[in-house]
Amino acid sequence: MRNLSGPLAAMVPLLLGLSTAQADQTPHQLVDALSEISVKFQVLDNQAAEDGVDCSSLGADWGSCNTVNLTLTNGDTAIEGTGWALYFHSIRQILKLDSDQFTITHVTGDLHKLEPTDKFTGLAAGASITLPYIGEYWQLFETDFMPRWYAVAEGAEPKVLAATDTEDLSAFLAPISGDNWKRTTKDNNVLMTAQSRFEKNQHVSPLDATALRGQIIPSPMKLEVGAADLDIANGLDLSLSGLSEASLSVVREQMAGAGLNFSGEGAPVMGRVDADGFDGDLAKSGAYRLNITPEGVDVVGFDEAGLFYGLQSMLSVLPADGSLTLPHLSVEDAPRLAYRGAFLDVARNFHSKQAVLRLLDQMAAYKLNKFHFHLSDDEGWRIEVPGLPELTEVGSKRCHDPSETTCLLPQLGSGPNSDNFGSGHFTRPDYLEILAYAKARHIEVIPEIDMPAHARAAVVSMEARYQRYMSEGNEVAANEFRLVDPTDTSNTTSVQFYDRKSYLNPCLDSSKRFVTKVVSEIAAMHAEAGVPLTTWHFGGDEAKNIYLGGGYQDLNDELVPWKGTIDKSVQDKPWAKSQVCQAMVDAGTIGDVDELASYFAVEVSKILKDNGISTMQAWQDGLKHASSAADFAVDTVRVNFWDTLFWGGFDSAQDWANKGFEVILSNPDYVYLDMPYEVNPAERGYYWATRFSDEAKVFSFAPDNLPQNAETSVDRDGNHFTAKSDKQWPGATGLSAQLWSETVRTDAQMDSMIFPRLLSVAERAWHRAAWEQDYEPGREYVGGETNHVDHDALRADWNRFANLLGQRELARLDRGGVSYRLPVPGATVADGKLQANAAFPGLTIEYSLDGGSTWQTYDAATPPAVATPVHLRTTSPDGTRISRVEILQ
Repeated sequence: MRNLSGPLAAMVPLLLGLSTAQADQTPHQLVDALSEISVKFQVLDNQAAEDGVDCSSLGADWGSCNTVNLTLTNGDTAIEGTGWALYFHSIRQILKLDSDQFTITHVTGDLHKLEPTDKFTGLAAGASITLPYIGEYWQLFETDFMPRWYAVAEGAEPKVLAATDTEDLSAFLAPISGDNWKRTTKDNNVLMTAQSRFEKNQHVSPLDATALRGQIIPSPMKLEVGAADLDIANGLDLSLSGLSEASLSVVREQMAGAGLNFSGEGAPVMGRVDADGFDGDLAKSGAYRLNITPEGVDVVGFDEAGLFYGLQSMLSVLPADGSLTLPHLSVEDAPRLAYRGAFLDVARNFHSKQAVLRLLDQMAAYKLNKFHFHLSDDEGWRIEVPGLPELTEVGSKRCHDPSETTCLLPQLGSGPNSDNFGSGHFTRPDYLEILAYAKARHIEVIPEIDMPAHARAAVVSMEARYQRYMSEGNEVAANEFRLVDPTDTSNTTSVQFYDRKSYLNPCLDSSKRFVTKVVSEIAAMHAEAGVPLTTWHFGGDEAKNIYLGGGYQDLNDELVPWKGTIDKSVQDKPWAKSQVCQAMVDAGTIGDVDELASYFAVEVSKILKDNGISTMQAWQDGLKHASSAADFAVDTVRVNFWDTLFWGGFDSAQDWANKGFEVILSNPDYVYLDMPYEVNPAERGYYWATRFSDEAKVFSFAPDNLPQNAETSVDRDGNHFTAKSDKQWPGATGLSAQLWSETVRTDAQMDSMIFPRLLSVAERAWHRAAWEQDYEPGREYVGGETNHVDHDALRADWNRFANLLGQRELARLDRGGVSYRLPVPGATVADGKLQANAAFPGLTIEYSLDGGSTWQTYDAATPPAVATPVHLRTTSPDGTRISRVEILQ
């Protein structure tokens, strides 16, 4: 091209949409300049529909929307012209942007793109521009706002906006203030402030250490504590038969970590397995007897797991002050539920092998025996599969590749580079190590590969594989594991706002080949680790188009203001336009594409049987078109039951049990650990199922009598509800706590969401409390009115448990390296003096009178005279960590 000069040269930048000043910048310099823009969100109104905004006509689900101001403040370099974009994450769909200078486009999932229009007037150095927008639903908690915006310009590597590259959300979010913590003006939840928390914490009171002596978590069936102690200062003399070498090694490591040593001169610890010595309620896996006497420790297990658990109970009664004594006691114990589980999602955001092993350590200590490992979802594939390298080469990474041939697009605050929180996978050696680690701790690993929905990482990876083989001219190999039907043009949107690539096609033979390959390779890893794969989790949930849900109405219908108005005629069910699926409908194989998730579950059960896997597990909605558990090829079918109780789950759980399914209670309003601990915008988590689930609420859960929970809890809006079921209820097989990782990016955040709530889960999974009522068909529980539950007994039991947490168990978690959540203090001022308390008596509370510069230890016996504001926090027993700071105004 010939050189240009004069007026023509001056026109070229304008023709390209760039100012002359910007044209002088290289793309790299432009991205550098863009990365210095700071961002600030401010929630204006979370009840916008009630305040006159026509959310319905904007297409908002259930006619609910919120208003937000987004302010961009430039750095030191003027930004002019077009040809660039800022990508950001929003879990809420943006319905309307009130600006002619910018557009916001939904890309996929939570990823959005902000671009200047041809009316963009530029952003001078140091200048700000505010962009008002309307979003769907509400944004009640700070973690609804995701970090790591990034700048993109053609010819330059994307770059994160520095001001958003942080887990301190206050860096780009103004405090959520006023009534914006409420979903609606009729929200009757209680906002947790220093004062309201103080009132709530008055339900617990300190217990003397002698009242806690010999107490075990989870509580045993029978416990008698003697007055004397066994001196173990000279160590322990172990004589344990019936434990594998790996489990024995675990026990020795646990004892050494607790400060115990081993010596032939030490106190005898005798252990053995004797199934014949157990009968009645004690004759089951995991049962044990434990006796600590002047002669030593004697542990007898019904099986190896029982012996292991008995030793865990011995370790649990070690004094918190480090004294080398054990109280004399006698225990007879057995688990309430056969399945006592913890679920970890490493797909939405990846978590390290070290974090997984740390979780397994604590599961073992609290007698949890099922680790449900969520290894795939739309946002990531996390396990190496020999023969399918694309699953991890593409599906385990997030980066800014619009073609998604090298990685998945960024999601959930991960940023544009593949070395982010959203990227990572477990290699075969990693997985083998996890399997062996779990086996030594008597924990079964249950892998979940989610399908046919929530399968985007797999679908995109196999599309990359398809393109690679097609470019080599190998059409057979390209189609071998392809998961999409190229004829499928269905316009469908998943619950997390992905397109049809969120669903693998269950009508394709290649999809069945894919499942067979993945199942066989993972089963081979289990075999290599000496842990045969006996349970496979199919997933199966949410195979639907969100826009065909009950919260939307068709624009051609008679309209109501409380639903979103959309053109439903352009919306399709998943696979509705797949020719291969329609051929199955035409042939009568299925009645409608709605049935495909359950159809595919049956097909997968045949694959599992062929691989020697006897148990299949799924989220219950994925099996809703099956008539009973007998439809499946495997011996046992379990469902993770995840209906909220207040939306009818107290009744619908019985349907699954009565169809022959084993029911694993996984109710999101109680045991979804991605929900916030308390009603406060500074807490982490999603809240579609409940506004809070703290340790006391989880502790109060009655898994054998679901209607009972109406007396001890409230619904999502803080209202009492009524529960009654007339159906027979054979009881649940298990209880499982779930941590979904959308808002959980770091390992420390993972720990804080799981612990210490998991201890309450362990208590209810293992032990039935005296205040729990037997299930009776037809008995009605009315929150705030009936008193079938002995509430005084429940409060006393929780007080004991809360004291154990504060005075002993948190210190144990400290020693295990667990970054658990410390409760935020409650406080008030009475007669000019500070009154403060914590949810767990025994925790140290600190206060500051100078805005947090210096801190003093609070002593309830001599409360200090103060004037507000007062800053407060709790500290961990080992003094290394602090809670969120609360300000008493």
